[in-house]
Amino acid sequence: MAETFWDRHYRGRAGWGGRANPLLVETAGPLAPGAALDLGCGTGGDTIWLARHGWHVTGVDVSGRAVEGVRAHAAGLGLADRVMTERHDLADSFPAGEFDLVSAQYFQTPLELDRARILRTAAHALRPGGLLLIVDHGSIAPWSWNQDPDTHFPTPDEVAAELGLDPATWPVVRADTPRREATGPGGRTATVVDNVLIIRSVKDARPRALGEARLAKGAQ
Repeated sequence: MAETFWDRHYRGRAGWGGRANPLLVETAGPLAPGAALDLGCGTGGDTIWLARHGWHVTGVDVSGRAVEGVRAHAAGLGLADRVMTERHDLADSFPAGEFDLVSAQYFQTPLELDRARILRTAAHALRPGGLLLIVDHGSIAPWSWNQDPDTHFPTPDEVAAELGLDPATWPVVRADTPRREATGPGGRTATVVDNVLIIRSVKDARPRALGEARLAKGAQ
């Protein structure tokens, strides 16, 4: 169901790549390039930005159309050696490997998904010193799918509590709600709120990860 939903979303997509999310750029810009995982890579703006800045990136999406489009776009830009794409329904499987950065930009869906379990698995996939960057919508833009004014957007602290990670191993290094000017379809602009949570892995947590399921069934 999830693959069908998102394949329809990306059907007829005219272009791939595009702008990187600003909080990804702000966070990754000062870092030494390493291995990155882009959860829900979509059209690949973040994946391509990271690759262009020296990272080796695994872009993951449930949509086969998305991963094929991003893979082809990366190859066309001469970045095939830095970009690998995999199709995963993260409810069932998770990419293998260890990462210096895991980015979950607006990793939200109208479909049922145990997001907290997936993000805990992502934290276990971090190398020592690696960052888990979670950026969620914190407000409704004029072009948002959801226009319900009573929508509750979990705060960064609420998201951290839901993940239930041991703060001695995965301390929170940023939890705030910055505002920014966003541009939507047709060039419309609006002030939006982002809920930002950054968690660092301060020591090797891989032995723990074995019990929690890498979920990995391999790329599909």
